[in-house]
Amino acid sequence: MTKSSKSEFEMKGLFLDSILSKVENLDGENLQAFIHKLVKYKDFLEIVFNAVKEGIVVIDRSLSIRYNNRSAAEMLGIPEYMKDIKISAFLKDIDWGWILQRDKHEWDRISRQEIEIFYPVNRVLGFYIVPHGDEDDLATIILSDITEKIKSQKETIESEKVALMSMLAAGVAHEIGNPLNSLNIHLQLMERDFKGKMDSEGIEILQTCQSEVKRLDLIISQFLGAIRPVKLNYEPIDIQELLLFTLEFMKNELDESHIGTGKNFLDACPIIQGDHNQLKQAFFNIIKNAMQAMPTGGMIWFDIFIDYEKDKLNVSITDSGHGISAADIPNIFEPYFTKKKKGTGLGLMIVEKIIREHGAELTVESEPGKGARFIISFPLKTNRLKLLGSNGHKQ
Repeated sequence: MTKSSKSEFEMKGLFLDSILSKVENLDGENLQAFIHKLVKYKDFLEIVFNAVKEGIVVIDRSLSIRYNNRSAAEMLGIPEYMKDIKISAFLKDIDWGWILQRDKHEWDRISRQEIEIFYPVNRVLGFYIVPHGDEDDLATIILSDITEKIKSQKETIESEKVALMSMLAAGVAHEIGNPLNSLNIHLQLMERDFKGKMDSEGIEILQTCQSEVKRLDLIISQFLGAIRPVKLNYEPIDIQELLLFTLEFMKNELDESHIGTGKNFLDACPIIQGDHNQLKQAFFNIIKNAMQAMPTGGMIWFDIFIDYEKDKLNVSITDSGHGISAADIPNIFEPYFTKKKKGTGLGLMIVEKIIREHGAELTVESEPGKGARFIISFPLKTNRLKLLGSNGHKQ
């Protein structure tokens, strides 16, 4: 027995001796009053422990629960009346066998960790063990609900990530934008001055340079579009007319890529409130993404229909491309995620941002080798109601 545990044992012995000495000298009436006083102390301690927001669970060496306060019962779903129940039934992801093999004086050092539980409510708990003295072979588990703390940390990290991206975008726009504009102007001058004087190889080199300049300009635009807060200019929009306008704008590009289109529209489309330019950008990015998934040509189908049960106007855009794997779908709206050689990884992130700012939902359905389907669902009654979160999506 260590010096500290011996001291604790001696203190407990003195406490019991003190109580026994008092009991021995009491008559029946005073003994009853003394016991009543002890019961009141017990009730007082019970109230104190139940008022503590941390969960407190006392276990023995066999992991049986000897005591738990109200907070622990609420956190873990411990039944009020149940005998010989073990803590391992509630904290299943803890390696209790490994912990019990350790020296008890190491418990509070080795078992401090964070655990996620799913019953009775999904939450994250801070968990550590405080061993008692050697003589009673007990230990106390302290549980803290740190769900909000973890959530706050994630939000802080996300905020810092957005701030970093914003600084990066501003830097890229400043450092590359101006010389890029100058380069584009000089390429146009070269095309004008040397028109009819260059051979096929020279023309090909010039066109390659112009194409790469356009690609760099697109990267800068997408950087800024993904980061800059944009105040939406709401106005009544016929989503079918807007989609036709976007397709007309992209007609030459679609034709050159040997991509056909099919449409299944409503006879009369409900009017929604939205930002014309932002929604056009979202449609453009989805169609552009579909085109890149079909390098040798293919088809894109556009379906607009009403879900009367959910009171939503749905816009479905389906391509016949190579599809998206189940492993990649959760990541396609993350910044910089791309499987394309010349992709920026920002196009679909911008789409998701625009759709959510309109209070709509974006769903993705895909299977490798069978194309991808993007469904945008606009609420008809309250389509300006924004959804919570900044980077969540449904799959």
